[in-house]
Parts: sequence; structure tokens; C-alpha cells
Amino acid sequence: MSNNSILVVGGGFAGITAALEAAELGYEVYIVETNPYLGGRVAQLNQYFPKLCPPSCGLEIQFQRIKNNPNVKVITMASVESVSGSVGNYDVKVTQRPRFVNEKCTACGECEKATSTQVASEFDYGVGKRGLAYKTHPFMFPMRYVVDAENASDGELAAIKNACPYDAVDLDETSKTIDLAVGAIVVATGWKSYDMSNLTNLGGGQIKNVISNAQLERLAAPNGPTGGKIVRPSDGAEPKKIAFVQCAGSRDQNHLNYCSYICCMASLKHVRYIRERSDAEVTVFYIDLRTPGRYDKFKSITEADDKLSLVKGKVAGIVEDADGSPVVTVEDALTSIKREDKFDMVVLATGMEPSIAGLQAPAGTIDADGFVIDGEGIFAAGCAKQPLDVMKTAQSGTAAAMKAIQSVVGR
Repeated sequence: MSNNSILVVGGGFAGITAALEAAELGYEVYIVETNPYLGGRVAQLNQYFPKLCPPSCGLEIQFQRIKNNPNVKVITMASVESVSGSVGNYDVKVTQRPRFVNEKCTACGECEKATSTQVASEFDYGVGKRGLAYKTHPFMFPMRYVVDAENASDGELAAIKNACPYDAVDLDETSKTIDLAVGAIVVATGWKSYDMSNLTNLGGGQIKNVISNAQLERLAAPNGPTGGKIVRPSDGAEPKKIAFVQCAGSRDQNHLNYCSYICCMASLKHVRYIRERSDAEVTVFYIDLRTPGRYDKFKSITEADDKLSLVKGKVAGIVEDADGSPVVTVEDALTSIKREDKFDMVVLATGMEPSIAGLQAPAGTIDADGFVIDGEGIFAAGCAKQPLDVMKTAQSGTAAAMKAIQSVVGR
């Protein structure tokens, strides 16, 4: 007899959707998420398509559905170590890292005040800082602090523990192994930004005022490191002249072979962020400006802005001026004129790479680019399968849930 439980690896938008669709049809579902929170990359956005909603708009509804459904079991700060067996009878070993904060936590923030040490924030893609006791964002789920014991001294750990009025800090927590028996697996491990440091000709990781599109998203977010102000990393000044470089690492045999689908739309969205906040001039250097289907209207409205220049041309290189400003060298494809333009800040529209690219898949197999391939009882969802926007990610999660249910029913 087969096991009808379903494992969802990844608690981003695709994983949450897949889990809820299956759970609300009566199936027991386990969500295993490596971060301390659910919501994935969507939680890090300022706004997302198609309606330019804040992430809390869609995620908080999903979180309520999870809270109200006993069929969903959430395991955060965890990773799949091994999968054995076959469809209908998979044995899965999961390792859960210690959070050092138990369920007594009320997120009051006293622990965060107890130490002044700051480290780079992973949630803010390194453009912000966080404390050694922290919550990532205001609508974090589960709403519980995390203690970064790895970077904290013994004295700081003691201060964090003593500051908690609810006895929620448990420094004796250790990693633990959880054994799960499931019938099918949905792999929704999501995406990561292509590593800017690989783009040396574009100043990635070398020029301070060259940032990624993901970093700009955090700068624009009200819960981001600057409270929603878009500023230069080098001096905190408001940039008056900003460039976007499209296909930064995408459609390039030396980096990502494929189009990352969302980058052009994201940059047009970012143009709106900038123009809503300032009178800055914006230039977008592109190869092809792609806005699939329903997003073409969004492009038409955005490009009507008289402060926006769209330049068809491949950027050859970016260097740093004496005052820290990036200088962009590009050949205009329409005029064949090579030009050098100085900007206050440059945003690289870095591609969307599968989170598990270069790693072993938690279940099933991956293709040459790192995307998960469906197998018997194992189904990919969201950006683990291919580059997608949030709406199509949700549709993909629903489809994966239905496939997972079909694979275990009647076996």
C-alpha cells in the first residue's frame, strides 16, 4: 500500500501553493524550507507583478491558510539529506539546524537590543545589516526570532539569552534528523540571482556603485535597509543618473545560456520605483526588451516617461571613475556609435539561476542548467523548473500538486 503524504521541498510561493492545494484536498503535506521563514524570494520584493502588490498582500493570505490547515507541517531551517525508495514509498531524511529560539518567542525584540554587533544581511542581499538575534522582515512566518550563534561571542549569547523575558532563547538546541515517509515529492527550491562577481567586465562585486536588480529591490522596499530610499552604496547619496544593463549574465554561453524571462519586466518596474521617488534620469541598455503577453502594456506606459532612455546596445564594460561613479562603454546597435557614459549608479539585471545549480538535487535529477527534471513521483514547481514570474509560479505549484496526488492515488 502506498503512502499518500507529500513532501514539498522549498517554502517559496510555488512550494506554499503546492502544499496548500494538496492539503486542502485532504493530503498530509510536509514543507521543508532552508530559511527561517516561508515566502522565498517573493518575501524579499518591494512589489510583484502583475498588480505591483507588496509581498505581504499575497503571502499573508497563504500563511493564514497554513495556520488553519492541520494537514500542513512546516519544518524551517532544514534541508533534505537523502531520499530512498520509489513512488508511493519514499523514505526521506531531513536535517534541521537549530534556531536557538523556541515557540515561546513573541517577537518582542528584546533579544535584538542586547547586542550591537552587526553582520551583512542575507535577506537584504548584502546591502543592509542585521543583528545577531534577528527577524528577517515584519511579516516573517513563523514570526520567531533567530539567534546567529556562529557569529556571536559567548558574552553576546549570554546577553541575548538574559534579555528574553519569555525564556524563549534556548542555546542548548542542536541539529536534529527527522525521518519522513512520503508517497510523492514536489521540488520547489526556487532561484537565486546570478553571481555578480562572475561579471568582472561589468564591475560586478568590484565597483561599489554597481549593484544587482535584487539589491535594488531591497533598497526600494519600505522594510529594507534604507526604508525605501534608493541611494548609492558608496556614500548614501541619491543618484541623479542611473543605468540598467539588461541580460547581465543571461543569454551568454560563458554564463547563463537562457533568457531569464523576468529581467526586462523587473527593470521596467524598477524604473517606476526610481521615478516615483526622484527626478533621476534613467537609461536602459538592452539587447531585446522582452515583455511577454500581458506585460506589453506595462512596457508602453513605462517607456512614455520623458526621463527614460532606451538604448539598444551591448554593454562591453564598466569601469570606475575617480569619484566612484561607474562609466559604461556601449555600442549603440542602431547607430553603430561606440559611446562612454558616466552614471551615479548602475544596476545589473542579473539572471535567474536555479538555487540548486552546481549542487545535488534534493530529489530527482537536474539538467545542465540546474533546473529540476520531473521523474516518477518527483515533480518540479516554480523556478526550480524554469524561470517564471510570481503568477506563473503559483500556477506551476498547483500543477505540481495535482501531479503528485495523481502519482499516489490508487497505487
